[in-house]
Amino acid sequence: MSERTASTPRPPSEAEPARKSFGERVTSTFSNAAEEHRANAVQSSTGGRRTKSAPGHKPRRARLRLTRIDPWSVMKTAFLLSVAFGVVTFVAIFMVWSVLGAAGVWDSINSAVASIVEGDNNSSSFDVTSYVGMSRVLGFTLLVSVLDVILLTAIATLSAFLYNLAAALLGGIEVTLAEDER
Repeated sequence: MSERTASTPRPPSEAEPARKSFGERVTSTFSNAAEEHRANAVQSSTGGRRTKSAPGHKPRRARLRLTRIDPWSVMKTAFLLSVAFGVVTFVAIFMVWSVLGAAGVWDSINSAVASIVEGDNNSSSFDVTSYVGMSRVLGFTLLVSVLDVILLTAIATLSAFLYNLAAALLGGIEVTLAEDER
């Protein structure tokens, strides 16, 4: 155990204020949660272990509190999910641009611009694919996907750290689990 968790709280003297320090409040919160957990464990062990609820009885319920999320596992999961999202985005943009090219959208845009700019003379050098060609769009998509991977991973990891700080002060999220009725 570290020195912070092994030390016992001192009784307040007359010169010290009666307010507890941050470490003592966190320690008392954790000890209260541990006592509540032990009390719930004793109640569930005396109630017997049934796999099916008998007719006329309510299903068993367990109240659990989510007090810590491991930031390392959040980072790994967020990284993998954001990489998958980036790959899906890249493939989707590739498919859309391929379909637009096969449908002749770029040629019709080129002819429409040429007819607007030069009228009946169709010797225009305008080509829309030089501005929004497949290579430019896929390069931009790749750049955005890489930035999304970095940002989503960092935001998810930071969120896990912030949740752990808030849960240490406030106790976390309480969840009630119930057994299925069969």
